[in-house]
Amino acid sequence: MNPFSSGTRLRDMIRAIRACKTAAEERAVVRKECAAIRSAISENDQDYRHRNIAKLMFIHMLGYPTHFGQMECLKLIASAGFPEKRIGYLGLMLLLDERQEVLMLVTNSLKQDLNHTNQYIVGLALCALGNICSAEMASDLAPEVERLLLTRDPNIKKKAALCSIRIIRKVPDLAENFLSPAASLLKEKHHGVLIAGIQLCTDLCKVSADANKHLRKNCTEGLIRILKDVSNSSYAPEYDIGGITDPFLHIRVLRLMRMLGQGDADTSEYMNDILAQIASKTESNKNAGNAILYECVETIMGIEATSGLRVLAINILGRFLSNRDNNIRYVALNMLMKAIAVDSQAVQRHRTTILECVKDSDASIRKRALELVFLLVNDTNAKPLTKELIDYLEVSDQDFKGDLTAKICSIIEKFSQEKKWYIDQMLKVLSLAGSYVKDDVWHALIVAISNAPDLQGYSVRSLYKAFQTSFEQVSLVRVVVWCIGEYGEMLVGNVGVLEVEEPMTVTESDTVDVLEACLTGHSSDITTRSMSLIALLKLSSRFPPTSERIKEIITVHKGSIVLELQQRAIEFNSIIQRHDNIKSSLVERMPVLDESAYMVKKANSSQENIVAVKSGQTSLAGTSIMLPNGVGKPPAAPLVDLLDLSSDDTPVPTSTSKDFLHDLLGIDLTNSSSSGIAPSGGTDILMDLLSIGTPVQSDISPKTVSSNQGFAPTTKPTPTTVQVVDLLDVLPSNGSVAGDQSPLYPSITAFQSSTLKVMFSFKKHPEKPQVTEIHATFMNLSSDAYTDFVFQAAVPKFIQLHLDPASSNHLPANGNGTITQTLTATNSQHGQKSLAMRIRMVYEVNNQEKLEQGQINNFPPGL
Repeated sequence: MNPFSSGTRLRDMIRAIRACKTAAEERAVVRKECAAIRSAISENDQDYRHRNIAKLMFIHMLGYPTHFGQMECLKLIASAGFPEKRIGYLGLMLLLDERQEVLMLVTNSLKQDLNHTNQYIVGLALCALGNICSAEMASDLAPEVERLLLTRDPNIKKKAALCSIRIIRKVPDLAENFLSPAASLLKEKHHGVLIAGIQLCTDLCKVSADANKHLRKNCTEGLIRILKDVSNSSYAPEYDIGGITDPFLHIRVLRLMRMLGQGDADTSEYMNDILAQIASKTESNKNAGNAILYECVETIMGIEATSGLRVLAINILGRFLSNRDNNIRYVALNMLMKAIAVDSQAVQRHRTTILECVKDSDASIRKRALELVFLLVNDTNAKPLTKELIDYLEVSDQDFKGDLTAKICSIIEKFSQEKKWYIDQMLKVLSLAGSYVKDDVWHALIVAISNAPDLQGYSVRSLYKAFQTSFEQVSLVRVVVWCIGEYGEMLVGNVGVLEVEEPMTVTESDTVDVLEACLTGHSSDITTRSMSLIALLKLSSRFPPTSERIKEIITVHKGSIVLELQQRAIEFNSIIQRHDNIKSSLVERMPVLDESAYMVKKANSSQENIVAVKSGQTSLAGTSIMLPNGVGKPPAAPLVDLLDLSSDDTPVPTSTSKDFLHDLLGIDLTNSSSSGIAPSGGTDILMDLLSIGTPVQSDISPKTVSSNQGFAPTTKPTPTTVQVVDLLDVLPSNGSVAGDQSPLYPSITAFQSSTLKVMFSFKKHPEKPQVTEIHATFMNLSSDAYTDFVFQAAVPKFIQLHLDPASSNHLPANGNGTITQTLTATNSQHGQKSLAMRIRMVYEVNNQEKLEQGQINNFPPGL
């Protein structure tokens, strides 16, 4: 016999397919088998039609197309014999779905089979209708199904009830036709019919409020009777699971009772007794019993139950928390989170057990228990709960410290009633997990200290002690630096000592030692080092004996490879050396920070973040999102994309709102003075102090220069001559800048992300104004070194770009080294169109290739 003829047995085809060693061999076998089946279909082979459909079903399960066999299924269904109908209906359910138009052709056959005298054929039709019924078929065949609900055969009743569920889901308007038959099913003794009938009643309640009222009035008593009979019945081996009679029926009845009792006090009161009986008598040493108890608890919480019954339910959940099974504990924690809204006092009784779950080895249980503890906190238990959580913070896993720290800080901020307790608890958190604390937390602490003059001395001394043991915690170090810079004389002079404090002696030299350690520490980032330099400048005025030492420390950083630190060191050194007359006014103590304004701003910022996450990041076509560091996501434009950098799914650094503490401290690194944005006009000393004598430009008669290559328009301002205060002795002696001098182009931050920073400086030759020499400096801001570093750039057609070889392809970590590279850009339309560039950096970190890219929109005018 031909192995691929329609007479091949199904098992032979399966054996041939499983013997294939490659996908190509399998496709070849299936292709030949499908060709043989097609031939049999075209020849109208009736002898092997059922065998061919069986083969097609197996081929369909392998994922191959079998649509050509759909009509054969209809022919088998129309045949008289049960074996043919069985294969035909099975093929119908597998090969077709309710969206197929050919399905309408089977409606008449289904109607005939639903009225057939053979109960097995009726069962086949009900199974098929319950699986693939469409809205049109449901409307046509609903009367037949409704009639079958009243037959005597329990198997037909069960299948008719399941088919009815499909019908009312497809056509909810037919729900009222099934109300009476569904209610009558609840009087059956057969458990299979009962479960199907209860599920039908549950779906009726979901699709129709009238059905809910009808069943509540007529079926509540029947459900209670079913539950009593099942729970009090003797041992029945056909329904027994773990010593409990039919837990599936228990659970279905409880779910329906929950729907009927929700929002109805009279019906709920009628249910209280049976629910109390189930909750008290059901054994909890087996999974089946725990499932019934959990469903019973959900029902009690979902209806208008008495307070005593709710306490009983919450106590059951408390017992679940002591169970060894992690799944049972997890669902108990979930249910307790819902129960807090109903009876928080009853949940509070299990607070100790819930706290133990926070220390569980399972990560899911830890997180869920932490969320529950957070909901349990109130004014009366905030202090003991906070103490428990902080004690656990010291020994918790590293991957859990972030979530735990965030919750503890939220509790402290929300429930602190006195400033001293707030400061003490925050210092404990910063000492144990300062590296996991978000910026807004330590900002809020600084604001609180600023607004508590009687606790400023206590705070700076406590921070000094904490620093001695926890100097590696980043957020703690920043708060220490800020407070020593502001209140260093209180630390040295022991000002405002409280009775609870132990006496301590700190010299002026000790405070400088702390700041020097923060400035040179290997774990200190740019923000911490910048804050340390500012604090040292302040102490140079307040502690004159240490002025020379501070000057030496600052001078060392004049050669720093980090441009931000280098600039600050040069500026501060000049202030110390040449401007003693204004130094004291520049570094005097900051005014008290407005606590209420900060809280409002923080709340608004949080709300904006939530809205941004929900609405998504969207921008109008033809616009460019401008970012502080000059990197923007460009619109669609006809720019020749040399590097294929126009993918819309490229991640772009997002801009953040300035934090006013950063503004006050002068450490806003993302919007530093090197970003290429001209400062506003004016001669205020404090405003121009950190500009290093940069000429101030005002946008008088701006000229808009538009690029034809799709880049965002740029505005070319007309510079005006203004007087500049010469703080750093880098300007001509007359203190003014002539407008006709050769322009100097400031360096810009071309690109900055959390891991990489790119700086551009510019040089032009007077005889070649169209040629710009760009010196690029790449700095690694992460803690991992980069290897195989490659820089690429793309420019519009009117610009020619030449890249010299880079100084290296290895970029050290933490800004401990840089890569430099020179670019030469020739602008053929100089004076008409400004420079524009897209850049891409590719490198390897930890044996994984990374890519960062962006567009530079902030080239200085005139290039």
